[in-house]
Amino acid sequence: MTTKEAVLKMISALPDEATLSDIMAELYFRQKVDTGRQQLRRGQGISHAKVKSRLK
Repeated sequence: MTTKEAVLKMISALPDEATLSDIMAELYFRQKVDTGRQQLRRGQGISHAKVKSRLK
């Protein structure tokens, strides 16, 4: 699926009364999730233990 197709599918799943801000928020969230997945595939993730340590 192309990026354009994925975005169109995402937008069509939103309620009809979704605002432009709602659409932008969904796009931003999707971009961040996709970036995170790419980083994990490249081995750039942080272990759960390290995250817990940083949050203390």
